[in-house]
Amino acid sequence: MKIYFGFTVAGERPSLEAARRIVQWLEEMGHEVLTRHLVSDQAWEMDRRIPPQQVYERDMKWLAEADLLLAEVSGSSFGLGFESGYVLGSSSKRAILFYRADLAERISRMITGNTHPNCTLVAYREWEMIEAVLASLVGPAQT
Repeated sequence: MKIYFGFTVAGERPSLEAARRIVQWLEEMGHEVLTRHLVSDQAWEMDRRIPPQQVYERDMKWLAEADLLLAEVSGSSFGLGFESGYVLGSSSKRAILFYRADLAERISRMITGNTHPNCTLVAYREWEMIEAVLASLVGPAQT
């Protein structure tokens, strides 16, 4: 499966290790993570090497190509809100949004209050909770 993994680049990145583990898990299960560069320490610098319009066009292409939007939304990010809203409002694709339970009050209520039928919200406290959801909702890639 092709997965668009959403994670903040310009905002706070309090869940970077969880995001890295999610990407690693997805790849180990045989999925293609179109946006794996987002978990790099140099993600901000890499995105600044190309004009904003190219970032937009690239990411919109990846969103169209992806089978699933999966995001770690614990950090502040207008981009993640846009991506989630776009996918849920313009397609029948699923979105799975993970966020740290201890940061719930700092996350937009447009995210934590999302009741869209194709959106699954996951408040987690530890990696095992993330892994269990990934195993049940995503699983290994179909070959």
